[in-house]
Amino acid sequence: MTSIAFIGLGNMGLPMALNLLKAGHTVRGFDLVATSLQQLSAAGGLAAGGLAANSAAEAIQGAEVVISMLPASQHVEGLYLGDGGLLSQLPANTLVLECSTIAPDSARKVHSAAHERGITMLDAPVSGGTAGAAGGTLTFMVGGSVEALKQARPILECMGKNIYHAGPDGAGQVAKVCNNQLLAVHMLGTAEALALGVANGLDAGVLSEIMRQSSGGNWSLEKYNPWPGVMDNVPASKGYSGGFMAELMSKDLGLAQQAAQSVAASTPMGSLALALYRQLLLQGKGKLDFSAVQQLFTRP
Repeated sequence: MTSIAFIGLGNMGLPMALNLLKAGHTVRGFDLVATSLQQLSAAGGLAAGGLAANSAAEAIQGAEVVISMLPASQHVEGLYLGDGGLLSQLPANTLVLECSTIAPDSARKVHSAAHERGITMLDAPVSGGTAGAAGGTLTFMVGGSVEALKQARPILECMGKNIYHAGPDGAGQVAKVCNNQLLAVHMLGTAEALALGVANGLDAGVLSEIMRQSSGGNWSLEKYNPWPGVMDNVPASKGYSGGFMAELMSKDLGLAQQAAQSVAASTPMGSLALALYRQLLLQGKGKLDFSAVQQLFTRP
């Protein structure tokens, strides 16, 4: 049993923390949303206990491992850095698993500060969405040392099915933004093709099956079809509710563009994807699932 502090109990963080409880670990969590803390406390019967803290500083008291799952780079830097940041309060040899999706440069900045204090850190963003978080089947893309990953693997395995060492500090974040850029691009291509077919009289389900079995097959088409009614139990068939919000995809595409600019990489498809997702946000649809980009291509 390991004593774990979990900072950020949102749609992803809370089910991840609950899976740690199910595995027999002690979890002391903190979140700004009171209902998330209440849900963690209510799950205390699963194992040694889910404990609610009044602050991040309180949550890390006595923790062997600290996990954070926060919205953006500024939140992560604010949590860990500076005189009042958690890194200034953690003892050496604490293991920090930073699972948020943030800019690679921000991850490296926090890594550097952690190394200076003798704290072991990995950036370990995830893929798999809320379903993967609940089911303990997330994919972790890990940046940091091989030795640190060996230490962290038993904890990560409580929350995920696939754990990949992407490379050194910040590499996990690079892998994550590359993955999400590709996800956005093939979702947009799928939505555009389906709209074209339907506008020309085809049935969306029939066209989806044809493309799925042909060279146009891709994950968005096969697992997360954006056309309402084609596939059960996906956001498109539930009013685009649940899943991965369009505003978060827009954020990740922005991070991908930052990473591209930092190395002068050419990413025209990523740039166009970002522009289209920002158009969706301007329509007030940022809280819908990212597959709602289908609505950019359908006739009113």
